[in-house]
Amino acid sequence: MVQTQSLSTLTICGSVQVYSSWRNRVKFVKSSGLISDRCVSCHFLRSPSSSSLRSHWKSLKQRNMMRVEARWPFQGGDQGLDPNSERSESANEDILIFFFQLDLATRVQCALNMEQYDIAQQLREKLTEVEEEAIRLQEAKRGSSSKSEAQDKGISIIRLRADLQNAIDGEDYGLAAKLRDEISKLEAESLAVSAKALAFENAEYSFRLGQKLTHKAFGYRAVVCGMDPVCCESSSWMEAAEVEKLPRGSNQPFYQVLVDVRTHPDLLVAYVPEDNLLASEKPDKERFDHPYISFLFYGADTAGDFIPIQQLREKYNKPRHEVPFDSQDED
Repeated sequence: MVQTQSLSTLTICGSVQVYSSWRNRVKFVKSSGLISDRCVSCHFLRSPSSSSLRSHWKSLKQRNMMRVEARWPFQGGDQGLDPNSERSESANEDILIFFFQLDLATRVQCALNMEQYDIAQQLREKLTEVEEEAIRLQEAKRGSSSKSEAQDKGISIIRLRADLQNAIDGEDYGLAAKLRDEISKLEAESLAVSAKALAFENAEYSFRLGQKLTHKAFGYRAVVCGMDPVCCESSSWMEAAEVEKLPRGSNQPFYQVLVDVRTHPDLLVAYVPEDNLLASEKPDKERFDHPYISFLFYGADTAGDFIPIQQLREKYNKPRHEVPFDSQDED
């Protein structure tokens, strides 16, 4: 059974003296052994500059894509997929960043309570940087940046149409043809980014945070800890996972799920399409083990599902799920 660990144990060193070195290097300590060596520890906080955070994050993503590409040839190709085909290092990293935000916020408050104001200021600065980077990544993922991108493309289209009219009036038909092609390309790109932004705004999910589910193909039990209205993984990941062969392809909700470590100890976090998940008709109150459970959820409700912490609900803008009252529960 996975032992309950404090967030400080999972993430960073608990010593007060380590705070002074955070401006040079901050990293997660994997002393508990709960985090696999395949998981990327948070070395993206090596530098206090946001630009360094972004550049290192890009290198992490490239490293993850290489992992997927390297793993795929040994899975048998057309012989069929296994649970590792839906392993997602980026989803795991997203959760670790969330852990790190929670831990930093707690440490800031702890330093203030102990009247260690210099330490609190250093931690607050680091927390601000991490939050800004997390927001930027989240906006890019969820389509907020797609809105502004679509608007920019719309402005460019208007300008090109004015240039097109001037070219036609000047009988410069070669330039007019070139401008017409550019307009067509921009219109297609603008439609694509607008569709992505709209998908995130009007997303409808069949499952909710904390809900226990079963994988239709692989049979393992899982708990939802995140969700996207469409697949936000890389093209190489989607190719390896054969997403195009799904009934609804990549244009369906995908879920970050925690996998029961008792049955799949090497598969901490998976990124699973809605087509591959199934909710039990009866409450699932069986034991579920995972090192992240105690950090993401308050505990289990009367139906056996987990209750997400407030910060997790706020991250995905989801209300708390209330279990319907059943008088038979009292019998």
